This record gives sequence, structure tokens and C-alpha cells, in this order.
Amino acid sequence: MTRLFAAQAAEDGASISAALLAEAVRAVWRLEALPETALGPQGKPFFPSHPALHFNLSHSGPYAFCALSDAPVGVDVERLRPRRAALAKRALSEEESAWYVSRGRRWEDFYTLWTCKEARVKCLGTGLIQAPASISVPLLESGAAAALDGLVFTTYAGEGYRAALCSPTDTAALEWFTFS
Repeated sequence: MTRLFAAQAAEDGASISAALLAEAVRAVWRLEALPETALGPQGKPFFPSHPALHFNLSHSGPYAFCALSDAPVGVDVERLRPRRAALAKRALSEEESAWYVSRGRRWEDFYTLWTCKEARVKCLGTGLIQAPASISVPLLESGAAAALDGLVFTTYAGEGYRAALCSPTDTAALEWFTFS
């Protein structure tokens, strides 16, 4: 089972990522202390003392996201902001680019695709070792889910962000934590 948690900080989501992970681990796996983390060869975090427990983190702007699962999982969140048009040309495949253009070159659509790409490579533990345009993802509207290549992609949208979850097993509802 996969669970997805998010929180919004006053300024920087990085500042609450560890607290979000600790709260999620406590809520889902009933572990009182956050296990020590380590990084795999391409930078994917894991718990060496609990190899069957999978997690992934992402933060952008004030947003922090944390996915927990009993299978490999990847999550990415991006704060919505305009970028140079050349970014879309470099990051998207021909099919993705045509879809993006047909939708009016909206940055919301670009970030939906981009977060799916990031979530995929994070789930697989490969990192961005290949050109982003060569990373296949489904063409999804925000809030939709679809399977591709044995992976399930779920997208999320909110005021100011787009996010995606990738897992070989299932989708997850987004649960928000509030820190005081």
C-alpha cells in the first residue's frame, strides 16, 4: 500500500521535509523514531535497517511531499512558475511536446509531465542519467492516473504546484499534514 503526504511551509519546503517524513513514518508504520537513512548509488534514499519499507521525498518552494510504500516509490512536486520556452523543447519527447503545444503551452501541463518524469526515475532509483525527453510518461491531466511500462502514475494539482507519484503497485490519495 502506498501513502502520500504533503505539507506547506511558510517559506521553504526543505525546512519541513524531515519532520514530514518522521510524522508519516510514525502514522503509517508506527515507528516512534525515524530510522537512519542512506542514499543508493544514484541518490535514492532508503532505510538500511528496514529494507522492506520504501519512501521518497520532494520539495519545491514552500511544498514538501513524502511517499511511503511497501514497494519502490517516487514522488516529485514542483512549484508553478514560468520558465524559458527552451526548457520544454529539451525536456519533452515529440509526442509530449505536441500534447503540450495542443494545450496552449501552459506551464501547469509542462509541470505535470515533468513531475511524472522525475517520479519515474526516483521510483526506479536511476536518477536523471538519461535525457529527460527520453523518459516515457503518460500524457495526463492534473488529478488523473494511468499505467505505463508496469508503473502507475498519479498526478496532483493545487494552487501553486503540480506533483506526481510513481509506483509499480497503486495510486494514493494526498494527505496534508499541518505543522504548528
